[in-house]
Amino acid sequence: MSNNPTVHMALLHHPVINKIGDIVSTAVTNLDIHDNARSSRTYGLSSYHIVTPLDAQVELVSRILKHWRDGHGARRVPNRVDAMNLVQVSRSLEEAIETMAAESGLKPYVVATCARRREGTVNYGQMRDTINELAKTHFFLLVFGTGYGLAEAVLNGADAVLDPIGNPEDWNHLSVRSAVAIILDRLFGIRD
Repeated sequence: MSNNPTVHMALLHHPVINKIGDIVSTAVTNLDIHDNARSSRTYGLSSYHIVTPLDAQVELVSRILKHWRDGHGARRVPNRVDAMNLVQVSRSLEEAIETMAAESGLKPYVVATCARRREGTVNYGQMRDTINELAKTHFFLLVFGTGYGLAEAVLNGADAVLDPIGNPEDWNHLSVRSAVAIILDRLFGIRD
C-alpha cells in the first residue's frame, strides 16, 4: 500500500482489560510509540493515535514525540521524523474518530483486533476487499489494544473484528508491536 489516505491506526490504553477481565488503563511505552509509528509509515497509514485518558501518560507521549520530532532524536535519526509525525494523542477512541472524520470528510469504518477467538470475525482477504470497496466513502481505523486486549464494548462497537493471528486455542500473546506489524503486512503488504 502506498500512502492510502483513508487508513489510520489507534492503540488503546483504555478501555482495555487485565488478566482477570477488569477494565483498566495501561501505561504507554516508548517502544509502542516508536515501533508502531515506523510500521504506520512503512505501510502508508495516515495517522497513528495513542489513546489514553491519563494526564501523566499524555505528558509522557508529548515529551517522547518532542524528542523524536524536534529534539536530539530528530537530529540524530532524521529519517524517523516522518514516522513520528504520524503520531497523535487522543483521550478516547471517540475523540480519535472525530478527529479523523473532521480531517478526511469520510465516514468511519472501525476494525478491531483481538487475540481471542470470537464469532463473526473477518479474514484478511475479506477486509482487503472491504477497504477497496468502501475507500471512497469511508476511512478505516484499525484498533489495537494493550494489556490483555480491547474491552468488550470496543469489540462490540466495531464495524468488524479481524481474525486472530496464529492459533488462539494454543497460545497467542504476541506483543502489540508484533501484532501491528503482522496485521499491517497481511492487509497492505505486497501480494504475489
